[in-house]
Amino acid sequence: MSPQKKPPEWIWQQSSWPNMHWDSHALAASLREVTQLQGSLLGKAGVIAEESSAKSNLDALLQNIVQSSAIEGEVVNAESVRSSLAKRLGLEEAGLSAETEKTEGLAELLLDATQNYAAPLTLQRLLQWHCYLFPEKDESEFKLESVKVGQLRGDEPMQVVSGPHHKRTVHFQAPARVGLETQLNTFLTWLAESEQDQSLDPILRAAQAHFWFVTLHPFDDGNGRLARAISDYALAQAEHQAIRFYAMAASIMENRNGYYAILEATQKGDCDITAWMQWFLETFKHTLQTALTRIDFVLLKTRYWQTHAQKGLNPQQVKVLNRLLDAGPEGFEGKLNAKKYMGIAGVAKATATRHLQELLEKKCITKLDGGGRSTRYDINWPK
Repeated sequence: MSPQKKPPEWIWQQSSWPNMHWDSHALAASLREVTQLQGSLLGKAGVIAEESSAKSNLDALLQNIVQSSAIEGEVVNAESVRSSLAKRLGLEEAGLSAETEKTEGLAELLLDATQNYAAPLTLQRLLQWHCYLFPEKDESEFKLESVKVGQLRGDEPMQVVSGPHHKRTVHFQAPARVGLETQLNTFLTWLAESEQDQSLDPILRAAQAHFWFVTLHPFDDGNGRLARAISDYALAQAEHQAIRFYAMAASIMENRNGYYAILEATQKGDCDITAWMQWFLETFKHTLQTALTRIDFVLLKTRYWQTHAQKGLNPQQVKVLNRLLDAGPEGFEGKLNAKKYMGIAGVAKATATRHLQELLEKKCITKLDGGGRSTRYDINWPK
């Protein structure tokens, strides 16, 4: 008798790989909801002021970079990242930390992925993205000598494992190095051609691209961050705009364990990736809901200043009101009182009392219950 053939252990060992499929009916409700949220976000974002739009874009890009690194257990300096982004976006951001080779590379990568979405993702461009992750001049962190920067991984097996050597668990094993160039070229060709595929929903295309690339695991390190950048690239192509108002990496970071669990479960299955698609849609839905809440708040602040901008407020009053507005509808802890006004505006008690009374008369703020030393104030939000 001939020995029985060992059944495939990994999705890429399936005979039908990489022809992945999913249950469209099972995804229909989630996909419809996500599409509606995406349309609502883009519609609302289109009416906010240019200055607010630029700041929202910067904030979303910043969160994407910081959180995508955090998913891999890497901490980057958020202020340095912000400075690198602001410089490239032509925004003036005072008082930021100096840029580093690392943050410059991270900013360059994400902006190339989201702003140059019309250009095809070639192997050369992908290798450049990998170089952005591991700048040669970066001396701010310890770098493993084994990482082949800007090159595909070596011949040694690529595995993700945990536990002691005698009881280790293999969570993931990538395809063999032999034939990797062919598999990667197949992926890049599909990514280029699928943009015009009317039968493939653009959001599901982004989800498929993310899973396909991270399964190939073509580099020694940085595969997860590049997979998320490829998702952003595909979503930018779907939206036909470079401005970002959401950070999906932040939502993934909130459920980091779930992210790794669904990737592992799907990579150990057959070519039905319905479960991964559903997870991606639910995570994207959370991302869009968070972004909508933020955009709604930006619009609320815009309406507030449309109501009060012509009331002759002095610079100290504007500064305090902006601090209150930035704290959101919940307000900052303890609300506003004369002492806090003095600290924020840098004025004497008598001046703070007079300024607060003027703001009340002009209906910029409202007095909360209580009196005397316990008097508290909050923003008089537009109805």
